[in-house]
Amino acid sequence: MKKVYVGMSADLVHPGHINIIQEAAKLGEVTVGLLTDEAIASYKRLPYLTYEQRKIVVSNLQGVKNVVPQYTLDYAANLRAIKPDYVVHGDDWRTGVQAATRQKVIETIKVWGGELVEFNYTKGISSTQFHKELKSIGSTPDIRLKRLKRLIDAKQIVRGIEVHDGLTGLIVENLTSHAEGMKREFDCMWSSSLTDSAAKGKPDIGLVDMTSRMAIVNDIFEVTTKPLIFDTNIGDQLDLFGFMIKSLERLGVSAIAIGDKLGLDTSKKPGGNEIAHAQKSIEHCCNLINVGKNARITDDFMIVVRCNDFKSEIGIEDALKKASACIEAGADALMYQSHQEEPEEIFHICRHYKKLNTQIPLVVMLSGGNKVYEADLVKHGVKVVIYADHMLRSAVPAMLSVAESILKHGRSVDCEPQCINIREIQELIKNDAL
Repeated sequence: MKKVYVGMSADLVHPGHINIIQEAAKLGEVTVGLLTDEAIASYKRLPYLTYEQRKIVVSNLQGVKNVVPQYTLDYAANLRAIKPDYVVHGDDWRTGVQAATRQKVIETIKVWGGELVEFNYTKGISSTQFHKELKSIGSTPDIRLKRLKRLIDAKQIVRGIEVHDGLTGLIVENLTSHAEGMKREFDCMWSSSLTDSAAKGKPDIGLVDMTSRMAIVNDIFEVTTKPLIFDTNIGDQLDLFGFMIKSLERLGVSAIAIGDKLGLDTSKKPGGNEIAHAQKSIEHCCNLINVGKNARITDDFMIVVRCNDFKSEIGIEDALKKASACIEAGADALMYQSHQEEPEEIFHICRHYKKLNTQIPLVVMLSGGNKVYEADLVKHGVKVVIYADHMLRSAVPAMLSVAESILKHGRSVDCEPQCINIREIQELIKNDAL
């Protein structure tokens, strides 16, 4: 029989997929090149179903003989290995992000006389619409919790940003941008005690307790589906940490980031000067990790350990020793926070981190006007980048400007260009895209 190759994601199987497979089966024996999570995430959102789940579904479709993984958006490697007589696809990839992929397919199969066969895209079927409707239904704690680890495994870099209420959560949930022919969005959310406290008009010295912070997380989760990393400086309260883990995991939080300082960060008091704080010892960090691992129900909940002492007076070698101990104790990721505008400090730490025999995902949290590009972070081995406080810091100047304009002019029309129409906010709340 003739060999036929069909590449597909098959996240949500619909009549369009069935039609393509039926038409392909008329031409010969069908092999489906099922795109992996990594391949799909390289040009659009992570699929809802894992590769193994999608493989089970596709393998049981009538007309499918074989299912093989396709590790990239580029078909070439699989095509050279299989040398199909036909490649079958819908005609919807002639323009857009997959146009270059289509041309590469034509050039590749031409070598052995293969043929590209395209069928009309099934009208009335839209995977994008299906996913939008699924998003409007919401997410379960279990699905949301697991998503961060899947994103880290699938993407070159996972992009997160701070949220501090339901409205900022909605913005992160819906906002997309197109750059270099690719759709970009934020993959996850970051909840910190700093922004949660500031949003309530309080200093970040422990005045906003865990109950209040979890209520904020619940508000965010009611209107979003993306995973969230919860930041805390638990200090030396080991018993409290175990209870915190259980509560966060039950909500569907994907990870907790453990601060590296002992006690409250009093340097954040209004008018206070920056002062040195005692760093958690290696033993204390490892104890926290062990408490967290014993408290969590599943391995999907991640324990992230801050290692800002990479840049402290203890020196890089001692910092690496601490990082190695945390890895051995079972930390799921290490985090470094940068306040520097130039990226050299980050790159310096990354170069040293690569020397460790065992590595786990490295998270870089950016605060302030950092010039580093995400592409350069990828080159240096960073797996997650967090924009730590930009949503809150951008909101304050805008609100100050509007309020000042009203005071200055004695009316509000002058500040209207700075204000979004209230109907647009209402549309956003209805889960429509911004």
